[in-house]
Amino acid sequence: MPLYKTITVNPATKVLIWKIEESFEVLSKGIELTRHCRDRVDGMKSDLHRRGFMSVRHLLAEMGYDDFDLFYDEKGKPHLKDGKKISITHSFIFSAIIISDVEVGIDIEMQRSKILKIAHKFTPLEEYRTLANEDALIRKLTMVWGAKESLYKSFAEPGVSFLKHIYVEDFDMDVMATTASVSFQGRLEAFAIWFHEFEGYTCAYALIS
Repeated sequence: MPLYKTITVNPATKVLIWKIEESFEVLSKGIELTRHCRDRVDGMKSDLHRRGFMSVRHLLAEMGYDDFDLFYDEKGKPHLKDGKKISITHSFIFSAIIISDVEVGIDIEMQRSKILKIAHKFTPLEEYRTLANEDALIRKLTMVWGAKESLYKSFAEPGVSFLKHIYVEDFDMDVMATTASVSFQGRLEAFAIWFHEFEGYTCAYALIS
């Protein structure tokens, strides 16, 4: 079972990352799904999406939960029935969850040059002129995108703009942490952000301040 990494953020918050190497059949063994989730999996056309979905259930099991402990609200935000806060992500061959007593968000992104084409949609590009080369630019943009995605998941309000409403404080990439905030329709929330990089991927996770 490739539990790739466990990060203890604090005594009440854990991040678990899974490397998806098994087949869907292997990942399905020992996992019971709700009718709703079984229908969701059956409707997925991508084998990698199906495997990602099932790997998340293994991460839940690592924390003592099963699919019946998880539910989604009308905004699509996941919750645990015991009141703990959860966020979920998967990207290609990695999936991850974060579970805490307070609001959280998590995102995994593959580091790709494609981000250069969409960067203007989520961050002011003039802030990145000091970066030494394209690889450094791709790396930092991926971190900022992941941070904003994790905050978007935590805040969970339709209409939030990555460019207009989510602010990530500039940071030194050697530090691998920053702060951020979301301001939307009179609601303001501040977060601490951490980053982890592995095998060409970036994981960003947010914890409300």
